[in-house]
Amino acid sequence: MQLARVAGTLVATDKEPSLDGLSFRVLSQLDADNQETGSYVVAVDALGTGIGEVVMYASGSSARQTEMTEGRPCDAVIMAIVDTWEIGGEEKYRK
Repeated sequence: MQLARVAGTLVATDKEPSLDGLSFRVLSQLDADNQETGSYVVAVDALGTGIGEVVMYASGSSARQTEMTEGRPCDAVIMAIVDTWEIGGEEKYRK
């Protein structure tokens, strides 16, 4: 799993029918110091996240192992909204 900040929303009216009903977010990937890396990923939003929230997401085959994404062609899914994280006793982020 990786950390990212919700940067935006993606809307796709015409899509594979198995993706109907899913919401998509554009995520800006974060490094361990809570800094944006300049890389983005599109992920299915399984939680109803908002712009600016820090999230944890899974990619690859793990992204298809949620109730919402099982059997669907998804490569990334938001799995959690982050409240806080620390590394080596130093707090890097707090909601």
